[in-house]
Amino acid sequence: MLLAAIVAALLWANSPWSDSYESLWTTQLSVRLGDSGISLDLRHWVNEGLMTLFFLVVGLEAKRELDTGALRERARIVVLAMASVGGMATAAAIYLAFNAGGSGAEGWGAAISTDTAFALGVLALIAPGGTRLRLRVLTIAVVDDLVALIVIATVYTDHVSVMPLTIALGLFGLLLALRFLPLEWRGPVAIAVCTAIWVALYESGIDPLVSGLAAGLVTTAYPPSREELERVTELTRSFREQPTPQLARSAQLSVASAISANERLQYRLHPWTSYVIVPLFALANAGVHIDSGLLGDAITSPITLGIVAGYVLGKPIGVLAGAWLGTRRWLTGVRPSLSWPVIAGGGAVGGVGFTVSLLISSKAFEGRELQEATLGVLAAALLASGVATGVFRAIRHLPAAVRARQLAGTADDLLDLAEEVDPERDHVRGSDDAPVTLVEYGDYQCPYCGQAEVAIRELLVSFGDDLRYVWRHLPLNDVHPNAQLAAEAAEAAAAQNAFWEMNDKLLANQDALTMRDLVEYAGELGLDVERFWNELRHREHEPRVAEDVSSADASGVAGTPSFFVNGTRYEGAYDVETLTRVVRMARARATSRR
Repeated sequence: MLLAAIVAALLWANSPWSDSYESLWTTQLSVRLGDSGISLDLRHWVNEGLMTLFFLVVGLEAKRELDTGALRERARIVVLAMASVGGMATAAAIYLAFNAGGSGAEGWGAAISTDTAFALGVLALIAPGGTRLRLRVLTIAVVDDLVALIVIATVYTDHVSVMPLTIALGLFGLLLALRFLPLEWRGPVAIAVCTAIWVALYESGIDPLVSGLAAGLVTTAYPPSREELERVTELTRSFREQPTPQLARSAQLSVASAISANERLQYRLHPWTSYVIVPLFALANAGVHIDSGLLGDAITSPITLGIVAGYVLGKPIGVLAGAWLGTRRWLTGVRPSLSWPVIAGGGAVGGVGFTVSLLISSKAFEGRELQEATLGVLAAALLASGVATGVFRAIRHLPAAVRARQLAGTADDLLDLAEEVDPERDHVRGSDDAPVTLVEYGDYQCPYCGQAEVAIRELLVSFGDDLRYVWRHLPLNDVHPNAQLAAEAAEAAAAQNAFWEMNDKLLANQDALTMRDLVEYAGELGLDVERFWNELRHREHEPRVAEDVSSADASGVAGTPSFFVNGTRYEGAYDVETLTRVVRMARARATSRR
């Protein structure tokens, strides 16, 4: 969508109707209330208004990773922040080397920031499945955006009005306090406060885009708790029994509160920012009328050359240097999360600048210089994408031994599984020496667990001794009335050394899990039916199931199926193709450390 919008803007600006391009985007739109109001042209409404929502989503994604993701270990953030600062500083230094003493020197900010959406889009094409790399590039881009917005607010702000800025800070404090407000009032009040912050920042002279990123970074993310989900089921059931407006509202608020505000906002805003706002920004800003004169000037323009060299050369060099410094023993002592060739590839992807670069260009330049800067930004994005593609193709052709040594030097993933696998206690399929352990928390009455079972079987066949699979119980009693009994039946079968036979039976017959059905299955498997019946009737295996449920709670698991790969929570799809790719990557990483 972003690429299509850029092409459309260039075609429009170079068509016979090119005059209409500038005519449209310079059309004034005023919003007034009494004697006060804001009047901007359409381009600035997109750049400073709608793009605030884009930076809000960027902040939300970063905050989620800080709260629940791979950035919970703060030392790793230091390494990524230094990589980001290194990339920005090197890019700016190269730009200034081209423009020292010239009229374009003040535009150094146009060469510093990685475009989040564009960079992640390029990364998805040239390195699919690189979840670790995507997260690191996202973090670097967020730091870039944060620093770039600070640069905009300081370097590219002509004057600052103290009173509106003070009001904005006060309103931001009010926004932080809204978490103590009842949920039903929180949303509307937050929208009003955020709008007021945006207006106050605009009136202060500081770019109001800062408000979006700041709001995202203070919106907490947390996994839904099992208690909250059970409360949702209880209220929904009450509404089913008595469909009153009061119970409908209670159920609705309960469902909303079970999911963090961070995730709710991302779910609502992400489609709009990805498919509407960012392409609209590209359409409004990428339209440059290109002729031989402009091309001739751009080829020798220090502005164009500085932006291109800053992004294409400065970014990867600076990211590598910053990451190297960040991992020194005297600073953090943390090993890099990625191999050095992959970090170089990520730095090359970081050379894709667009959104913030064009924003700063529009503030630092005008006329011909702005056109030269825009051409430089577009050329840098194209060249950086090509360089990144070459780097990742080269990585794929590295000898296996070299890649293994590189992986061996990287940091381990953060462990999310609270209790390690114990072969003496857990139910295990596969070799204890397998390099990859896949743990599933499951419910015998959950249809999704039944679907996942098909993929698990294929994985066990295709990976053989390289995969160990562990089943742990998490019966969702509030929605699956027979799940607890089925879990205890599996443990009763385990007491007679037939856990996996019963496990397979239960998953194959999820709609028939009554006591009578379970006893029938025990007979079919040749178990001591009387012993099986007595153990179920006296709930002898309830404590064993409760132990698994307790470990699930400690690991932040609320739903089924939930998977852990070598102790790290996996939250993606669980089809055969996706899980195969995940297990293969985990095997490569684990094998490199042996």
